[in-house]
Amino acid sequence: MSLTNQQFQSIKKGYEERQNENRHIWLKRRDTVYQQVTGYEELENSIGSISVTHAHQMLNGDPAALKCLHNNLKDLTAQKKELLISAGFPENYLEPVYTCPDCQDTGYVKAGDVSEKCHCFRQQEISILYDQSNIRSMIENENFSALSYEYYDGEDLTRFENAVSVSRRFIEEFPKEYYNLFFYGTVGTGKSFLSGCIARELLQRGYSVIYFCSSGLFEQLARYSFDIKAKETLYNFYKDLYNCDLIIIDDLGTEVTNGFITSQLFSCLNERHLRKRHTIISTNLNLEELRGRYSDRIFSRITSNYQICKLSGPDIRMYKKRIANRLNIRC
Repeated sequence: MSLTNQQFQSIKKGYEERQNENRHIWLKRRDTVYQQVTGYEELENSIGSISVTHAHQMLNGDPAALKCLHNNLKDLTAQKKELLISAGFPENYLEPVYTCPDCQDTGYVKAGDVSEKCHCFRQQEISILYDQSNIRSMIENENFSALSYEYYDGEDLTRFENAVSVSRRFIEEFPKEYYNLFFYGTVGTGKSFLSGCIARELLQRGYSVIYFCSSGLFEQLARYSFDIKAKETLYNFYKDLYNCDLIIIDDLGTEVTNGFITSQLFSCLNERHLRKRHTIISTNLNLEELRGRYSDRIFSRITSNYQICKLSGPDIRMYKKRIANRLNIRC
């Protein structure tokens, strides 16, 4: 599975538009500083003339010209920062503006002597190659700013508070600590909500995230596996499945389980574990149902390598729906 030329060009065009937008932002900032900070424009213009003067000196054989140039430029830079700060601007106010500082909005980063796609480019590829409409809608509405404990009490509240704490720690430790999360419990208790919260935070931090509804994941795997013309597509699909920074498998157990599904699920979990790639699984199955439905190897892999969080309580989606219906009736 790879981008079509049209899809690739669409991403490249997006980078060009981003560069133009950020260049416009920088020019507006520069004009603001020129208008409000006395002497800043003159200092900046003097850099060019000083550089030309010292270049002539170097061409004439002056051995001290280069060192003198460096000292002068360093002094001018310090003066410019002082002027910005004294006028109430951050000292880095006129540094280049980038949406992605890692690749400076080019889409590529240096890896030794070669260039490779930046994480921001890869996430755009992922969003195009895999139907990420579900995760996009999730992270718009399901994030920590929308977090509420009002639907829980007693043991249900304790479990939800624990799951929230685990989710926040998972995000903060993501770059340095490898482990996985397994959310299970009754319908509508916040499992997918917490997965969406985590996805949003990690996407904003530049990590690649692929979201799959369980049935959708195995449908794609089956389609590519049994199509002899799709070997390359299947290879690339596995490569993304095994190497993406985070995979979310939502609603495990909603698929029709058979030998093929069980084998593919174990391969996915096992390969990601071997590569130390994070995985989040949510399911309405309890642990006994999980063990009975899938192989002992899968049950062992999950209980050994996943932090398990049980959620319980009322179906929040249904609760909200009932409240909305009551409000509509009153109106």
